[in-house]
Amino acid sequence: MGFRPLHDRVVVRRVDSEEKTTGGIIIPDTVQEKPSEGVIVSVGPGARDDSGKVVALDVKAGDRVLFGKWSGTEIKIDNDELLIMKESDIMGIIEA
Repeated sequence: MGFRPLHDRVVVRRVDSEEKTTGGIIIPDTVQEKPSEGVIVSVGPGARDDSGKVVALDVKAGDRVLFGKWSGTEIKIDNDELLIMKESDIMGIIEA
């Protein structure tokens, strides 16, 4: 991919949600909600503090994260649907 986010922005690829409930009922695509879970594809260098020093981000490429339902801006690069959001829109890193 030929895209690098700036400052404290990250590029996230959504992770597909389950198509079945725990009881085994299949959920059709028309009523499925967009997943609020994704994998970090790329990160910017970091935000600048008051003194101008660059503060590195807490997330890195490959981290699985949880973010808000309406977070980020949807973009399409090379037929790949991605989200660009600020690091502050990320609620946390999901650890295995």
